[in-house]
Amino acid sequence: MRSGGNMIRGEGLTRIYRMGASEVRALDGVDLNIPRGEFVGVMGASGSGKSTLLHMIGLLDRPTAGVLEIDGVDVTRLSERQRTLFRLNRLGYVFQDYALVPELTAQENVYLPSKVRGMSVRECNLVCQDILERVGLKDRMNFLPGEMSGGEQQRVAIARALVNRPALLLADEPCANLDTKNSVLILDLIRSLNRELGQTVMMVSHEEWHRQYFDRVIFLRDGKIVDEVGAGSAP
Repeated sequence: MRSGGNMIRGEGLTRIYRMGASEVRALDGVDLNIPRGEFVGVMGASGSGKSTLLHMIGLLDRPTAGVLEIDGVDVTRLSERQRTLFRLNRLGYVFQDYALVPELTAQENVYLPSKVRGMSVRECNLVCQDILERVGLKDRMNFLPGEMSGGEQQRVAIARALVNRPALLLADEPCANLDTKNSVLILDLIRSLNRELGQTVMMVSHEEWHRQYFDRVIFLRDGKIVDEVGAGSAP
């Protein structure tokens, strides 16, 4: 199957969690099409299925039913090893709690994905320095996470997600632990990278004011898409 201009195509995506005799439909037959280069927001109340959808697209979880195609590949047919390689080479993931290794410097945290891909030490250092400079942390490369602000730590996490130049960037409430000032910095950064690098971005958010950054907003309720609206650009 091929998706033409779509980075993500989902058909009938369903995720059922069983708890004893009962079952919870975290996703309930979601159909999804996201074109390449689009910055999409996913919004909805707690428990609506936002994170479940993002985890599925990030290959951190498998659908109970349905088809999911990313960058022209039917990822529902991949083995666990193939899924791991796909995540490493084509996806970038930004978590709300940064998920940095506290004993490693900013550069060393960013260095890890490139090293896993088999790049030389020299190549790793060059790409890490380049991406950290791009996110405004040229002078903080040798700082530990505990020596940086929350906004700086999240920028390190974004640099780590982008260091392998993934086709798709996934962000799970990346501003949840930040104040408004740092949230604006992070959203401005993600939007500028989306435009400059042409990367597709899918971001979960619960803040209404974030909508100004998205090209489109997908609203979930009870595991279903209930609305999709164009959101326009930030001023």
